[in-house]
This record gives sequence, C-alpha cells and structure tokens, in this order.
Amino acid sequence: MPAISVNLPDALKNDLRDAAQREGISINQFITLAVAEKISALKQADRIAHYKSKPSVSREEFLAALSEIPDTPPSKDDELTRIP
Repeated sequence: MPAISVNLPDALKNDLRDAAQREGISINQFITLAVAEKISALKQADRIAHYKSKPSVSREEFLAALSEIPDTPPSKDDELTRIP
C-alpha cells in the first residue's frame, strides 16, 4: 500500500491523535476510515444528483409497470405478522 505524507496544523494533528486514541485505533486507521467515509458520502451525493437529473416516470408508466406484477398472495415466508 503506498504511503502519503500529509501536512496538518498542530491543533488538528493533536485533535486527530486524541480522536484516534478515543476510538482505540491508530492514527493511520482513523485517517483511512475518515477518508473512506468522506469518499462514500461524495459518491452517494453523485448518485443522488445523477438520479435527480433523470426525467421522472409518469403516473401512467408507473401504473403500467405495476400492472405487470402478478396478483398472487405472498409466500408464507413473506407474509406480515402482527406482534402482540
């Protein structure tokens, strides 16, 4: 795995060290998790923007798609049950 060097202000480095200690993980693990979390959020925002930019399905198209679903009762494993 390639290493990278990052310059951080002292206060941020101290906060990073403290946060990693609180989490019980190394600074490297903390940074890796933080970067992964941020990238995941950005990708999700991109996906939302992508689907938001697509034209909406009309009510007629939606009902036509629903009409193609067979009208059968759910299997025993799929039935909802009431919890007393």
